[in-house]
Amino acid sequence: MIKYIKTVAFAALIGLTSCGEDFLTAYPTASQEAGGEATKGAIEANVASAYQILLFDSYADYQYNSIVLMSDLRSDDIFKGGGDAGDQAQLYRLSQLDASPRELPGGLWNIYYSGLSRANNAIIACENAVDVNEEDLNRLSAEAHFLRAYYVHWLWKFWGNIPYFEEDLEDPYMAPQYTADQIYTELIEDLDYAIEGEKLPMSVDAAEEGRATRAAAMMLKARVVMYQQDQERYDEVLADMAKIINSGAYDLMDNYASLWPREGEFCDESIFEVNHLPEGKDWGAAWQGYGTNLPAFISPNELNGVDLLSGLDIYKGGWGFGPVRPEIPGIFETGDERLAASVNQFEEGTYTKRFQDTGLFMAKYAAREGYNEAPYTVDLNYENNLRIFRYAETLLNAAELMAMHGVTPVEGITAQWCLDEVRKRSLNDNFVSIPANEENIKLERRREFIGEGMRFWDLVRWGDAEILTEDIPEFSTQRSWEPYKKYLPIPQSEIDRTEGDFKLQQNPGYN
Repeated sequence: MIKYIKTVAFAALIGLTSCGEDFLTAYPTASQEAGGEATKGAIEANVASAYQILLFDSYADYQYNSIVLMSDLRSDDIFKGGGDAGDQAQLYRLSQLDASPRELPGGLWNIYYSGLSRANNAIIACENAVDVNEEDLNRLSAEAHFLRAYYVHWLWKFWGNIPYFEEDLEDPYMAPQYTADQIYTELIEDLDYAIEGEKLPMSVDAAEEGRATRAAAMMLKARVVMYQQDQERYDEVLADMAKIINSGAYDLMDNYASLWPREGEFCDESIFEVNHLPEGKDWGAAWQGYGTNLPAFISPNELNGVDLLSGLDIYKGGWGFGPVRPEIPGIFETGDERLAASVNQFEEGTYTKRFQDTGLFMAKYAAREGYNEAPYTVDLNYENNLRIFRYAETLLNAAELMAMHGVTPVEGITAQWCLDEVRKRSLNDNFVSIPANEENIKLERRREFIGEGMRFWDLVRWGDAEILTEDIPEFSTQRSWEPYKKYLPIPQSEIDRTEGDFKLQQNPGYN
């Protein structure tokens, strides 16, 4: 049973039955948009509408926008792939660190600004609540603040200096442009609000899987603070990681491979994930449906073979984007289960080679047999859940803060223990403890999170992004790193539609 949509409440969240799906089309009423009084049902509808944006990660606005792929394309883990360099040319330019104001994955901008707007509506509804139980209201308000921070943090990471607003925009529907540091301040305010006072539970039971938790807000705060390199808050973040660890609410799964099929959805290791249903999306419907396109996007073209690393024949063909770089298998130690769970390898002749082919493909979100259904558009409607925060990240965050940044250990947790826990799970009988130092922690994060959209952001915040400079003719990649490329150019279409005091200024380096 798919839980985030069909059994979560969103009977509890929006008063529907356990098999209801109407919450996905719930929009704020005119009275809420105007700041009118809001009943509990109206607030829940607004919050549900904000959650809905999570389902548009892979295809919306008639564009392919997977946050996992958009992040990893700028890393040293994958190539762009696809038909040729001109197939989704904006993605090739992204992978070459050569995005331009007129050629970049601008769909992300529209998706996450829609998320910001809907979260604002939910928060405004909470502020105008009538006859709502205080505990329920606090929880719904905290969820809305978490979602706003989640959506804005992606805009902040991709573009840095962005327009920001918390109220309904009036004609001419423009907002002031904040600096990246100002946006960081807003993110911290929202996340502290969501975390403080136990408005959110640390975890949820099966009936509410998919709803935001205090642990999810703590994990997002960790990503934001560590990306900002805000050392003054490192103690806070480590304390949060310790609370998650000592809560007993989460644990590593014994088998790393078990995380990724449907049986691993909302498992003990899952802190927050997006659930997709194999239905509803279509080429002509830019903002509806429940499925994900990512599996089709990253799977080899016309596949008819068995994965050589896992021995499984459960995989389906796709479009051949995002081939894994040939050096990736070599970063794993002998016996590391994460290799076969993260990378698929198919024998030559069992699929059609495409641009930048390496024979290696991302496995975690790969297209699987039985994960979508007719009569819906197959390639847009896979049910693979997107795992956003996992307990393994909690452990590696804690290890990094203590071992790399010198934060004083708390509650009996050490960097060595955290690193060992992650490695024991994946190496089993091959486990050997290695020092919890900078080199080993960085490498462990790369092994653990391949294909999850983490590597590029890690390289940037560590100051290691210069390794992205490369010239590899055999794979048609030539790129150079400059610090200004931390941010993408502001879409020219957005600059053109602003004027006067609200005129957007292009990010440095792209003028």
